[in-house]
Amino acid sequence: MTSKPLQSGKRVILGSGSPRRLELLAQIGIEPFSIIHPDIDETPYRSELPRVYCNRMAREKSNAIPTHDKDVLLTADTTVALGRRIFGKPENEKQAAEFLLALSGRRHRVITSIAVKHENKILERCVISTVKMKVISNLELNSYLMTEDWKGKAGGYGLQGPAAVFVPWIQGSFSGIIGLPLVETANLLRAVGVNMAFV
Repeated sequence: MTSKPLQSGKRVILGSGSPRRLELLAQIGIEPFSIIHPDIDETPYRSELPRVYCNRMAREKSNAIPTHDKDVLLTADTTVALGRRIFGKPENEKQAAEFLLALSGRRHRVITSIAVKHENKILERCVISTVKMKVISNLELNSYLMTEDWKGKAGGYGLQGPAAVFVPWIQGSFSGIIGLPLVETANLLRAVGVNMAFV
């Protein structure tokens, strides 16, 4: 995937296969020069805290992708945390149901860490938001699982999909909950000389 050269002369590489992150970048006028899915082990360490885990994932994704001098690599990781428990992407429908039942009627945190690598330096930010989920009935749960929207989403849900009807309240970054906090992302990109297309 290519785009028109930025005025800064830098190539932005998105180190993520998430279509949601690609859509969010488009909102701030960034079309990546290329998209690379980092191949890393995303298994949490034993007793690893959610924020520490999320930061580590964004950094390891960044380190896993080789870049050139003019490249600006953006990687990110989003984790749903209920207390100290880490909810990643469910492996199957049964696990998605387990995640959603655990979150039902409770508040939880959505942590998104971003890393921007340029000239062998990595700038990092972590954004934590709080999400309240209503009590989900069995009928609602089964209907949602049938949509398969839970696939590829931390915690088994996304605010931009049908699961939005389960979330009456959030506090924090809406775009961060989806997968890329735009204020912080734009600030980091500007810090390494990337111009937003609409500025």
